[in-house]
Amino acid sequence: MKKLLLSAAVAATLFGASTAHAADYVIDTQGAHAFVNFKIKHLGYSWLHGRFNTFDGGFNYDSANPNASQIMVNIDTKSIDSNHAERDKHLRGKDFLNVDKFPQASFKSTSIVFDAKGDEAKVTGDFTLHGITKSITFEIDKIGEGKDPWGGYRVGFEGETSLKLADFGIDYNLGPASTHVDIGLFIEGIRK
Repeated sequence: MKKLLLSAAVAATLFGASTAHAADYVIDTQGAHAFVNFKIKHLGYSWLHGRFNTFDGGFNYDSANPNASQIMVNIDTKSIDSNHAERDKHLRGKDFLNVDKFPQASFKSTSIVFDAKGDEAKVTGDFTLHGITKSITFEIDKIGEGKDPWGGYRVGFEGETSLKLADFGIDYNLGPASTHVDIGLFIEGIRK
């Protein structure tokens, strides 16, 4: 019995030590130090770029145990901005995002696996768009971390993935060169 209690105490101590340095971060959208961008080919001749202006979320990160990290991002689909009002109206409509029915997209990680240096990782998670949830995997890079001039602590990451529109029920014919959209996530988190 003593061995069992001692083992439990040691395990609890080790577990506590491994999570003691973990910190929760809020994505810095107020300071505009985070972005959710997208690009899609236009007729195969050029790229159409845009972004989502309104989103929020947070993540948990510990540089001593980065594989225990988690991230959650919520995106207001009505905030899509391709720098063209008429096109944005079409993108918000039933042919594409159908924002009245699906006002939010989201991502929640299920696994984050960093390399030995802790600078790059593969993130897997559930991405919901247009009412459909799929598991996606993409690579991220750690940009850096440290104290800011205002007494806070920050860490930043970037990643990009390519999504097949039809996988999320968006089947409007944009031509064979425009079946996928690239989504870029650039986040800077402020430690709570």
